[in-house]
Amino acid sequence: MSDIGLKPQFLRASKDDFFKKLAKEVQEKVLKDKKLQHKNIIKALSLLALFLVSYSCILAFGNNTILLFSIYIIMGISMILIFVNPFHDASHGALFATKKQNRIFCYVVDFFGTNSEIWIQRHLQLHHPYPNIQNWDCDVKQSDVVRIFPNSPLYKFHKYQHIYMWFLYPFYTLIWLYIRDFKDFFGTKDNYLKRIYTIPTIEYVKLFASKFFNLFYMLVIPYWVLEQSFETIFSAWIVMHLTSSLFGVIALVSTHADETAHFPLPPMDGKMDITWAKHQLMVTKDFNAGNPVFDFLYGGFTHHVAHHLFPTVGHTYYPKITPIISKYAKENDLPYTCRPVLNAIKSHYLLLKNSRQSDSIFHSSEL
Repeated sequence: MSDIGLKPQFLRASKDDFFKKLAKEVQEKVLKDKKLQHKNIIKALSLLALFLVSYSCILAFGNNTILLFSIYIIMGISMILIFVNPFHDASHGALFATKKQNRIFCYVVDFFGTNSEIWIQRHLQLHHPYPNIQNWDCDVKQSDVVRIFPNSPLYKFHKYQHIYMWFLYPFYTLIWLYIRDFKDFFGTKDNYLKRIYTIPTIEYVKLFASKFFNLFYMLVIPYWVLEQSFETIFSAWIVMHLTSSLFGVIALVSTHADETAHFPLPPMDGKMDITWAKHQLMVTKDFNAGNPVFDFLYGGFTHHVAHHLFPTVGHTYYPKITPIISKYAKENDLPYTCRPVLNAIKSHYLLLKNSRQSDSIFHSSEL
């Protein structure tokens, strides 16, 4: 711990801090509308039903190869939509009324092959409290394969990261399931999670059990039931993950990591000279917020600023919260950014290109 300093602590907000006024207005004008919460639950159950129906259709109609691939693709899309919408909300306790109900729903991603408990710990204890903060945000710093943080090691292969990362991103869910998960549990280098969390033994059991069960029902059962070769089923499964990854990566690259992103390096005593709310505005951006199609597909990611300021609120409230955030940001001369998704992707490309060299133009300051 000595080489990275103490856990970051943000400056205490003053009595007239903008966020206190903003939160009061959000409470009075938006959060009392319970219909938006009911809408969220209906969406959650509908997406889960789509995944289950898709799987049933594979077993029923998968002897037709075109249908087999098509349904696996639909299942992949439903899988990532469940992750970025209801699971994401449930992990923050923002989907159902009780903590127990939300935690039960979170187990759905264990059936997708990952470990829900470890993802939740990473996300809630490291990313949300310390977004974009070097040495702490493990959602931004995931691997030395790509250099994003200015203080990360610079390797010769990073010279080409703005090219090769676009070939790796389509494999994001597979890398997550079969590399990153094991790094979280067994890795020692840059293992931010283990600084603040001791992984229970039962989670090690669940890690392997979830992956075994996922491969069993995704690959083995269809092979037993259908008159398809294992190679065909495996290929459809790979296509499912490629599709899922492409949908998910849009959210991954559009909200925190772009050419103008701030990646503060906290002082050794951990004492930041910025408030928590101002920091969230500094390091978080929206994309296509207010577009009904993108809002439906990406939930709390299109309105990601609202999500970071109000993480325990369901994403169906965010379209009404974002205009209030934008108003207060303008009144207080604070940053609020929303751009088209293609601009966000282009900006991420420029980040990859600029950070491949030691004289990076990124904002790396001690706050």
